[in-house]
Amino acid sequence: MSLRITRRCRVVVDNDWAGDPDGLVALAHHLLSPANRVDAVTSSHLNPVFGPPEGTAGRGARFAEELVDVVDGPRPAVAAGCDVLLDAGDTRSAAADLIVAEARRDDPLPLFLVCAGPLTNVAQALRQAPEIASRLTLVWVGGALDPAAFEYNRETDAGAAREVLARTDLAVSQFPLETYRRCEYSVAELEQDLGGAGRVGAWLWQRYVELPIPDFVEQGETWPLGDTPPLLLTALSDATSAWTETASAPGGASRRVYVDVDVRLLVADLHAKLRRHERQAVGAPGRV
Repeated sequence: MSLRITRRCRVVVDNDWAGDPDGLVALAHHLLSPANRVDAVTSSHLNPVFGPPEGTAGRGARFAEELVDVVDGPRPAVAAGCDVLLDAGDTRSAAADLIVAEARRDDPLPLFLVCAGPLTNVAQALRQAPEIASRLTLVWVGGALDPAAFEYNRETDAGAAREVLARTDLAVSQFPLETYRRCEYSVAELEQDLGGAGRVGAWLWQRYVELPIPDFVEQGETWPLGDTPPLLLTALSDATSAWTETASAPGGASRRVYVDVDVRLLVADLHAKLRRHERQAVGAPGRV
């Protein structure tokens, strides 16, 4: 028997699912968290440094759909975004359409648009329907406190990042490079804690094993779970984290930048939910 959990919000999760598997780990965490209702999942493109971006948004959407099948719970809509930068071609997509549709839908629960990749799909959705900015909060894993630092999610589509963050009517909670890198995890622990945590964990660990890491990347013994911090806003609690908060402009929407996160809470909750899911799956009728 479990405690009754009150649902806090609804979520659209946008990420480059064909890239770093930590995004899929975060998606599994969202899907396994009863306090946030995942209504939609959208896929963005990869940075060209990892090869031609054509088809990467579609491949990412297929990974997301496969994970939804493995979790075997509520089934959010999944849609692929475009494979080009915001200002480099036609960025209209099913992903942008889905973001707009979810933002326009009347629902008593607040909407969080969680993006842990380039902001291409988000920028396109806001271009199509500027009025949705006031109907959601963007939670972005990206950018950096150090203006000279390279940050992957921002640089993958720098134009989209500039356009989205320039809006004064959009509430934003940001987890910059210096903060999400605090979620460092050892590869040995990943293998043990994911690979040994039932069907969902094993599927996630396999994405790490099969990831085509380019030769120029020097892989050490750690890997950051940098896409998980938004769970502190959507499903858990940010009471033990730290942030700074300002208004984007006089009279504008709030901007919150997280400077520290409760990594213990994030990691312990993920492991507990993976194990609980496996226990429930094994105990379900017809499952062995």
